[in-house]
Amino acid sequence: MKVKQTAVFLYKLTMKRSRSMIKKRYGKDFWIGFKEISDGRFHKLINEYEDIGTSMFAFNYAYAPGYVAWYKTMEELGLHAHERDVLMLLMNEKMLLTVPRPLLHMVGKSYMNGMRKNSREHIRRQKNEQLHEFDWTVDYQDVDEERFTIKITDCGFIKYAKKYNATGMLPAICQVDYMIAHYMHVGFSRTQTLGAGCSCCDGCYAMHGECSWNIEQRLQERR
Repeated sequence: MKVKQTAVFLYKLTMKRSRSMIKKRYGKDFWIGFKEISDGRFHKLINEYEDIGTSMFAFNYAYAPGYVAWYKTMEELGLHAHERDVLMLLMNEKMLLTVPRPLLHMVGKSYMNGMRKNSREHIRRQKNEQLHEFDWTVDYQDVDEERFTIKITDCGFIKYAKKYNATGMLPAICQVDYMIAHYMHVGFSRTQTLGAGCSCCDGCYAMHGECSWNIEQRLQERR
């Protein structure tokens, strides 16, 4: 599946999974307006969407047009900043939990091994190729057999958000990393993010571990 097709699939799946939750929180009329405006905005974004190629971050990038469409629509409909942050994370959680939790636990180790392998290849590409403007730039380091670090020094998603004046969702949307680690039962920690205006995102990953997931806590910490 090409990245543009993936972006459309993720948008439609998340909307379908989030419908009942949004209706319950804000009412049927809000949902109707949200869907109409968001669908129109997403259609425009996807028509302009650029493929970043075989990057390890292609799947991350596939979320970008949906994120921008949802966030800008929430803003247009008058949700205040904290409500927008919470709803964006709740929608992500609904999408992620389309996969049964036992299966998410099972794929955690495979997910981490893939990150290790793909990070090394991505660094090779950084040295030898001209990356797309919406791709990521990273440094990778093994800590031991259990742990490794990925330092992101340039984030394609942030550049995409800037293009469409949607940087208000940062760094709240960055908290999805903790959500994924929590449900996959892998270790993850970070002290800073580019989204919060820092010099990098300094993620530390562990093949096995636990990661707490509480939306209000993560939004307060903002890292």
